[in-house]
Amino acid sequence: MTIDAPTPFGRALCAMITPFTEEGALDLDGAQRLADHLVSRGCDGLVLSGTTGESPTTTDAEKAALVEAVREAVDGRASIVTGVGTFDTRHTVELAREAEKAGADAVLVVSPYYSRPPQDALEEHFRTVADASGLPVVLYDIPGRTGTRIEPDTVIRLAEHPRIVAVKDCSYDFLGAQKVLSRTELAYYAGCDEHNLALTAVGGAGYISTVANVVPEQLRAVIDALEAGDTPVSARLQQRATPLIELMMAAGLPGTVTAKALLGELGLPAGPVRAPLRPAGREAVDGLLAAYEECVAG
Repeated sequence: MTIDAPTPFGRALCAMITPFTEEGALDLDGAQRLADHLVSRGCDGLVLSGTTGESPTTTDAEKAALVEAVREAVDGRASIVTGVGTFDTRHTVELAREAEKAGADAVLVVSPYYSRPPQDALEEHFRTVADASGLPVVLYDIPGRTGTRIEPDTVIRLAEHPRIVAVKDCSYDFLGAQKVLSRTELAYYAGCDEHNLALTAVGGAGYISTVANVVPEQLRAVIDALEAGDTPVSARLQQRATPLIELMMAAGLPGTVTAKALLGELGLPAGPVRAPLRPAGREAVDGLLAAYEECVAG
């Protein structure tokens, strides 16, 4: 069985954490090592400077340096999408242009947060950013963090723009996602790991996953089994990952915190989170490790 969906950046994308040194500086060597590790274990693409990448607390220069370093590390083996979204259209345009100079393959643009623009202003924002560089645009719909939904009808209109090619969907609106899928050629990526299989099964492109930082092979196997036509195996693999997904993404700590905690325990580059985030406590880390070991044991 072949999943008939556009996949401009691959199917299995990791929303990569941004490694820092113990002193809190950007760790470019660590980012290169982690990027190589993830791509070697099945990630088709890496999404940098998103929510998981702590984009609110990294500078413009750090974002550009991260793209350049990761691009060098993966050497064409995976796509590189980088987050440029802010609450300021002018600043977002500047970041999109810098991402293009740094060598990104596409930009991830979140809804402007805090100001809560109406849909017509939101649409103009995305079009302005898409017009500002030659890079493809991935719309990032995560209303739980931004306060503003990109309504399905708005997404459908935006799909007419030649450089708006994909969506990272964290809306928890499964019907809305199917509405857009039925009326556009957009590549629709699950942005919530519990939806990876379900959204792909109805025509989605795959996923942009935080949990893939720690179990890239296991999540890739879910999509591979579905594409091979083995739906029961795909479902079992998704279910096996569910306890880890729940602890990492829905147990009270941000995914950045849980991903970095696990990566540190596994000896992979991560480092601390930047304030105002705080590291996971020992009890939480022990629970994460138990769920990780259960996920990889099969």
